[in-house]
Amino acid sequence: MTESGEITGAQSLIKSLENAGTTDIFGIPGGAILPAYDPLMDSTIIRHILVRHEQGAGHAAQGYAAATGRVGVCMATSGPGATNLVTPLADAHMDSVPLVAITGQVGASMIGTDAFQEADIRGITMPITKHNFLVTDPAQIPRTIAEAFHIASTGRPGPVLVDVAKSALQAMTDFQWPTELHLSGYRPVTRPHSKQIREAVRLILESRRPVLYVGGGVIRAKASAVLLKLAEATGMPVVTTLMARGAFPDSHAQHLGMPGMHGTVAAVAGLQKSDLIISLGARFDDRVTGNLDSFAPGAKVIHADIDPAEIGKNRDVDVPIVGDCAEVIADLVALLQTEADAGNTGDYEGWVNFLAGVKATYPLGYDKPVDGSLAPQYVIERLGQIAGPEAIYSSGVGQHQMWAAQFVRYERPNTWLNSGGLGTMGYSVPAAMGAKVGMPGSTVWAIDGDGCFQMTNQELATCAINDIPIKVAIINNESLGMVRQWQTLFYNERYSNTDLHSKRIPDFVKLAEAYGCVGLSCDSPDQVDATIEKAMAINDQPVVVDFRVNRDSMVWPMVTAGSSNDEIKYARDLAPEFDEDDL
Repeated sequence: MTESGEITGAQSLIKSLENAGTTDIFGIPGGAILPAYDPLMDSTIIRHILVRHEQGAGHAAQGYAAATGRVGVCMATSGPGATNLVTPLADAHMDSVPLVAITGQVGASMIGTDAFQEADIRGITMPITKHNFLVTDPAQIPRTIAEAFHIASTGRPGPVLVDVAKSALQAMTDFQWPTELHLSGYRPVTRPHSKQIREAVRLILESRRPVLYVGGGVIRAKASAVLLKLAEATGMPVVTTLMARGAFPDSHAQHLGMPGMHGTVAAVAGLQKSDLIISLGARFDDRVTGNLDSFAPGAKVIHADIDPAEIGKNRDVDVPIVGDCAEVIADLVALLQTEADAGNTGDYEGWVNFLAGVKATYPLGYDKPVDGSLAPQYVIERLGQIAGPEAIYSSGVGQHQMWAAQFVRYERPNTWLNSGGLGTMGYSVPAAMGAKVGMPGSTVWAIDGDGCFQMTNQELATCAINDIPIKVAIINNESLGMVRQWQTLFYNERYSNTDLHSKRIPDFVKLAEAYGCVGLSCDSPDQVDATIEKAMAINDQPVVVDFRVNRDSMVWPMVTAGSSNDEIKYARDLAPEFDEDDL
């Protein structure tokens, strides 16, 4: 233990956060957490960023964590302050984002009395955190913070909440930072079992139609470089889920793209017609599998994940491998190399040629609006090309999210941030803010919808005041676009409550200017490049661009929810046809 003299619990909390490596906190003070804000003012290590809503603090911490790989930290007071963190905590839990949330709680003697601004935030968040704590003894603050950061960042990453009673913050205590931790029952397995690796390699060499099914766990494990080695050593095709965009370069010949509901035809076909799926840090999400009963019917499954609860949860597994993806993939590469040196390699030539044909026949594309209006896909495609693969992109949820996943070319990990599992509207702007704080040298674009943007755009004030020059592209189709698409396809074009009127109210350019940002607008295809380049040239304040796009554009390909992936449609009235003679 390291020790210092007697201090308040609040001072102990700030010293603990410093010792845990915290340099940035997103939060809002209030009564129960107020004692912590006084010593926070004196910290020379921690920068506190005053957000405009606690949900923004949580999403900013998520964006910070997703872009940097470090633990994101947010802070709120008791009651409504804490409950406003519920959505980002649930979001981080679904997407395995390392997050520590500090909340104030009413004094220990008042807990359970329905005191002013009291809420049982520990009970509320138990299902949506990796772990949570209630601290009433100031002596326990350092160890609790150390444990929280350790739990959040190890094993399968996730959010941890630390609720601290106001009485513990005000009491005097001795500061003791633990030099080692012993958490009974918490021992994440990172090293895969060698027997399982050998069995996996046997299936890989025997298969003729294998696919590497790459999930977000590969990014969290920092395993992109060794994944590239595995892919190139074997020649196996690769698909990357929505959460894994950037884990494998889009430009690579073996990459089939994103699988699932709005995935590429080649990626969906690759999984559906495979005889072996090597799942790495993925969870067989319903948006990938479609109807589970008809998903990849001829495929055996190797499932590697650091969370044993995910293995076999949705799909029966032939070879389960519990372990960190970086270590699993490295072991696979080593054993496959040993086999190759002995003359044993897989034969996938016919399979690779078949999928290359599918990829060439059914590339991602879109129709230009017949009325000459702006295609949203074109905006996002040009944005990705002009900002480049070095930029960081965060998105909201809906059509623009799918287009951003499809039409921006991702070449490296940690450059695509989105709410994949929970699907949280309002994620984009605060997540971009957090990413820019964590990666100040990178260009950060928030690709947002006009619906999502209006949920959290108040954080533009935070960005302007704190010199966080993010860039926001609003894909403004006047609608809750994805809901409208479903109404078009499945509800006889009965557009119930999806018209936002957002080309009239609000005026996004004026709104941006009111928040201290630069506001731009564009509604013509021939002005897209110039508008993006103008936004790219402004680096001393936030920029918001209102791209006024065609409202009837749809996301294709598409597998209807609950349908078989075999029923994928390339366009509204066009289903792909496969020549499977090569198989």
